[in-house]
Amino acid sequence: MNPTKPVLKVIKIGGNVIDNPKALADFLRLFASLEGPKVLIHGGGKIATQLAKDMGIESKMIDGRRVTDEPSLRIVTMVYAGWINKSIVAALQAEGCTSLGLSGPDGGIVRAKKRNPIPVDYGFVGDIEEVDGKALAQLIEAGYAPIFAPITADESGQLLNTNADTMAQAIAIALSDFFQVNLVYCFEKAGVLRDPQDDHSVIPSINASYFDELKANGTVTAGMIPKLENALKAISKGVHLVRLCLADHLMNENLGTNILP
Repeated sequence: MNPTKPVLKVIKIGGNVIDNPKALADFLRLFASLEGPKVLIHGGGKIATQLAKDMGIESKMIDGRRVTDEPSLRIVTMVYAGWINKSIVAALQAEGCTSLGLSGPDGGIVRAKKRNPIPVDYGFVGDIEEVDGKALAQLIEAGYAPIFAPITADESGQLLNTNADTMAQAIAIALSDFFQVNLVYCFEKAGVLRDPQDDHSVIPSINASYFDELKANGTVTAGMIPKLENALKAISKGVHLVRLCLADHLMNENLGTNILP
């Protein structure tokens, strides 16, 4: 660790916070109170699904993942990079936090490519290729708290829907050249659980070999697998600390699951 690097907090929130107005307001007050430089990446929650339903557009899912056709892409872009992102920025400004709402195409900060349609065609879904850490670091050093929506674009200018967990990981890795980065995934559980039915069965720490063991014995399944893969990649690529916890536990570093090299 380079002791001259300032500490930067990169925090990701998902639908469990975004879909609950009180939880979101409480979290944003907490985020605004955090000292030092910080970045927030948010998911989309249920708002896009509801809007699509209201407009008569069917939301297609494969293995729990959204298929983003052209009508769906318009909706997620409007909701994620528009309504949700600007609502968060406005709320943070009201809390005295100087925020800047961004998505991947803004300044070309997060560049992506359309996911290969083989073996599964998810439509206009983007896989991140590069993050301009230097440009983002300059915004942070200028005093802004960047607030990212999970929309990217490819080199042709095609907009793409992108996984917010992966965006948080890629941004954290890119910024680790300039800061000591602490990445926190806030989600619906208090951490990774040994027993999904027991909220008190939090596993305090996980490394790569233990992750393989947890997958093999069925403790970690479904959506937790890519979440932990993102966390492990971040810690292996220079991010100082990665933690999974409840949003309410953001300030307490002793709570949640820490990801180890």
